[in-house]
Amino acid sequence: MTTENIYGNLQGLKPSQLKQLQKLYHQHIRSDRLTTTELAERIAAISTDIKQPLCVYLNRRGQVIRVGVGTPRQTQIPPLELPRYGVQRLSGIRCLATSLKPIPPSEACLTAMARQRLDALVMFTLTGSGVLRKGGGGSGFIENAYLAHLLPVQEDDTYWEVSPPQKIGEITEQDFLDLIDSLEAEFSREFIAQNVSSQQDRVLLVGLMTAKMTAQKFQDSLQELALLVNSAGGNILATIEQKRSNPHPQTLVGAGKVEEIALQVQTLGANLVAFDQELSPAQVRNLELQFGVRVVDRTEVILDIFAQRAQSGAGKLQVELAQLEYMLPRLTGRGVAMSRLGGGIGTRGPGETKLETERRAIQKRITRLQQEVNQLQNHRSRLRQQRQQNEIPSVAIVGYTNAGKSTLINALTNAEVYTADQLFATLDPTTRRLTIKDNNTGESRTILLTDTVGFIHELPPPLVDSFRATLEEVTEADALLHVVDLSHPTWKSQINSVKAILADMPLTPNLELIVFNKIDKADIEYLETAKNDYPQAVFISAQKRLGLETLRTRLVSF
Repeated sequence: MTTENIYGNLQGLKPSQLKQLQKLYHQHIRSDRLTTTELAERIAAISTDIKQPLCVYLNRRGQVIRVGVGTPRQTQIPPLELPRYGVQRLSGIRCLATSLKPIPPSEACLTAMARQRLDALVMFTLTGSGVLRKGGGGSGFIENAYLAHLLPVQEDDTYWEVSPPQKIGEITEQDFLDLIDSLEAEFSREFIAQNVSSQQDRVLLVGLMTAKMTAQKFQDSLQELALLVNSAGGNILATIEQKRSNPHPQTLVGAGKVEEIALQVQTLGANLVAFDQELSPAQVRNLELQFGVRVVDRTEVILDIFAQRAQSGAGKLQVELAQLEYMLPRLTGRGVAMSRLGGGIGTRGPGETKLETERRAIQKRITRLQQEVNQLQNHRSRLRQQRQQNEIPSVAIVGYTNAGKSTLINALTNAEVYTADQLFATLDPTTRRLTIKDNNTGESRTILLTDTVGFIHELPPPLVDSFRATLEEVTEADALLHVVDLSHPTWKSQINSVKAILADMPLTPNLELIVFNKIDKADIEYLETAKNDYPQAVFISAQKRLGLETLRTRLVSF
């Protein structure tokens, strides 16, 4: 007797009981009915016999597709096996469940219904005597029945509705398709009211605050993740936070929080969960199994933005290299040990698996891209040498992403570098000549200004490595122009982040001029603090062209 299609706790069941469970797969009811009295009584009789709760799942054609011994939570369908219709529709599956106690569905059962986005949950409470009892509306083994279904998310965070106790006859007479049509019409109206493009990712943000983080640093980091997701084109539905002394090794957050996130994924219709902390390949796999949607970390969000923004061949080359280096360890499988091309004992066999073929192809592509990046470095090095032979001083504009570097180079040189109020609006380095008249000597002086890729807190190592050709513009410059967004609440920590990245780079210039930008938008308190802490700095608004003459004068004296 095979039991491969019976799920849940099968321990202690007799062969005859397993056979009865197996026969439930032969049941079929009308598509417009939640259940029939015959099917409900049969499920109840088996549940009474095995003395365990029982769950039977049916599709909209009235066919039984899953039988499980246990509660709805214990027998639920894994998210990745469920149909993904989005927030406008239900999954097309309903659950008929039994309860050995005369109580309504528990919150755990209702949460399982929401996680699976079930059409409905019908729970039969059993008589408890184990004796077939007739009368009372055709009840047999069934005392009462409860009907539960999902609702569009209410202001009070109500996710579902549960009916009062009913007799089985009342449940069987309900028009199931009419119920589903009215529910999905409500979900559709709610979705349209949200005015979210179907092309946008619907994102849940997750932040974990560990013992090593201050509350301010945690909130700043989470807000920055929100800006990154917005810059990548995502629509943020909700933010979920958790405090733990240390990250959970399997899922980063605790089991209860995983359950909460999974519920939010289904009730809000999210198709992406973005974590603020870096996730290991195993954590990503574990979380995706729980949520049934894609899971990304901060690094992957940044990589996606870079992929969208890269315009030049060099930029695209470096983005692809960073993405492949990030992807390689995240291929599911046994890793390098799978290779069968080395020869010798233990390496012969049926050939490479598809996974190993992909791994090898990615590794070859990485090697080739690294060679091209090296060639790019050499080419840029020759260009820098030519500029240095002409004895034209160069100034690299550095700063946190969205500090206004591109706007500044446009304002100073009338360049047409792309600018936007978003993170990483430009990636490719741009060099422009700036001619300034020295008021002391009356002579004109030429300076080369180079706009570099924006920095960010904890810039992912793959990006630093892959963009080393771009960042070399910093190491080869004669001076640095450090642009700071003074209107940002965390401008102090942004300065520290930029300085930390520069400290890790070899041979950065000793000359550095800090330029506080966006003074027209900055709080007066920030302005006074910056003037006191950085008396040698220049204060400007590149967009309003305020303070640019002072900046030009300071550049001449470099």
